[in-house]
Parts: sequence; structure tokens; C-alpha cells
Amino acid sequence: MTTFALRSALTRRAALALAASFALAGCVSTPPAATGDIHVMTSGGFTAAYNELRPGFERSTGRSVKTAYGASMGNASDSIPSRLGRNEPADVVILARPALDALVAQGKVVAGSQVDLVRSSIGFAVRKGAPKPDIGTVDALKRTLLAAPSIAYSASASGTYYETELLKTLGIEDQVKPKSKRILSERVGTVVARGDAALGLQQVSELLPIEGIDYIGPLPAEVQRVTVFSAGVAMASKQPEAARQLIRYLNAPAAAPTIAKTGLEPMSAR
Repeated sequence: MTTFALRSALTRRAALALAASFALAGCVSTPPAATGDIHVMTSGGFTAAYNELRPGFERSTGRSVKTAYGASMGNASDSIPSRLGRNEPADVVILARPALDALVAQGKVVAGSQVDLVRSSIGFAVRKGAPKPDIGTVDALKRTLLAAPSIAYSASASGTYYETELLKTLGIEDQVKPKSKRILSERVGTVVARGDAALGLQQVSELLPIEGIDYIGPLPAEVQRVTVFSAGVAMASKQPEAARQLIRYLNAPAAAPTIAKTGLEPMSAR
């Protein structure tokens, strides 16, 4: 082959290779650049796990996540239903599953976007250093509630169960409810740590992070109420795909160890 023919062949091969590379590039989808904040509303039950997981999501995606905190239910000004009612920005909402489904029915959350993240149990705490009463059996729990001078409970899922079902089931509603205080817009553990209540009841994951209290243990199995906390995409989300990406991250098996150490049972591990 002459020098001219060799150069021509090499040129043709180079051109073909370049054309092929352009075609391949057109077939590979490059993720769009991360733009805009993702807005999350989360209730207390998942807060400790969420706060530990969020930075990893931000590092891996380059997206900034802005967070608002509030109860799953109720009409407190900072509850999630109240925030959505004021049209505060939201892409992802994380709250008790019944409350999430209610928001779907109200047109506030996209139907079918719900993803169950964790199972959460209810427990008790006392002020740090105070004697720990016995709640290991149903009878012991009844004696402890009757003897407690004051009891604090949340305005969300665990508190609703306590005031509407648990005390009735135990047959002590008339004696115990008058000395029980429903806590709005504050962690029950914080109230107990201040000494404003002798005994506090809330989701275990909401009690464990609070300084100044001693966690006693969960409700007995016979009267325990497990709440599923779930995530969904807000109907008003401006970034629904980014919202779904965050939900997948929170529900991934890799997130399970972080979730478990906060006192929750990750659904991805079931």
C-alpha cells in the first residue's frame, strides 16, 4: 500500500471511530445538573434517622435539602398538615402512614407515591437520674401510670393512641387522663428533662436523642402500638423526580443500619 493510500485508510478509520463515539454519546443519558433545593417536611418519628442520612444524600447528589419539622397530625401551627395548608414549599413529606394517606385523599400528596420507610414503637422515659418505674407487664404499666404524679404525651400518633385507646384498654382513663398533658410543638423528652412531667410517652426514636432523660423501655407487647412512617411526593412539588430520588435513598438497604440505631425498624430490611 502506498503512503498516500495508507494515510487515506487511517483517516477513514479515524473518521468512522469519531462518528461512532458521537453516536454512543447520544445513547448514554447524562444526569442533568443538580438544580434547586429539595424541600422536606418530616415528623418526629423519623427525624433522628433522617438527620443522619440527609448529609450523605447531599454529598452524593450535589443537591441541597431544606427541612421543616412538625407533627404528623393535629392543628398545631407547625404540624405537617398545617404547613401544607399554608402552601409552604414541599417536595417530600415523611409522616405516619395513616396521616400520609389522609393527605393523599385531600390532594396534598401524589397518589401512589407513598413508600413505607420504618416501623416505630412507643416507649417511656423519666428525668435523668430519677427512679425507673416498672412497665414490663400490663399490670406493672397500670400501677406506674396510676402512681405517676404527671404524664406527658405527644400531639401526634403515639399521643393519639394514648389518649383515645390505651387508657381505656387499661381501664384507668378517669384516674390518669386528668394528670396527663398533651405536648404541642415540642418533644415530650424535653418536657420530662425540664422536670415539667414525671413520666413521658412518645415514639422510642423521639425519646432516645433527648439529653437529660433516661429511657425506660417500650410498652408491653400486649398494648404496644407500632406506627409505620412513610414518605410521599407532595402534589405541589416542583421537583418530583428529585423527591423520588431522595425517597429511594432513605429506603435503600444501605440506610438500614443508620435507621436501626435510632430505635426504628427499617422496612427495607424486612
